[in-house]
Amino acid sequence: MKGKEVALLLGLGFLIWIVGTIHYGLRGPTILETTSSRYWSAFALSPIVSGILCVLILRWRRIAPEHWTTATLLLAIPGMIGEAVVLANLSTFMPRLHPESGGRYGAFLFLTYAVVLGVAEVITLRAAP
Repeated sequence: MKGKEVALLLGLGFLIWIVGTIHYGLRGPTILETTSSRYWSAFALSPIVSGILCVLILRWRRIAPEHWTTATLLLAIPGMIGEAVVLANLSTFMPRLHPESGGRYGAFLFLTYAVVLGVAEVITLRAAP
């Protein structure tokens, strides 16, 4: 991948992280501090929505499937770094959430990153000669 493509993917990853963090900062209590069925539905939906978004970006940029793991890592890394800061300072960045919800929020993040990166790896491996 060219330098401009790397920078664009990192920038998009940063933008996705900002939007997601704002969303969970505002809507977190209704997602994380709610009924069990609402929580688990959102828990299952989060990686699906994130995965679809990543696939759309990779197809939009016409990134060859053999490069999807690398490209998806570039999308994910800004959020992974940012979320480490957010989780370490949850009450500062997400004051509407109870501190006990940090674990639930972290679980959302781990699942979403694992599924999205795992799917990208499977696609990359299948595309390899």
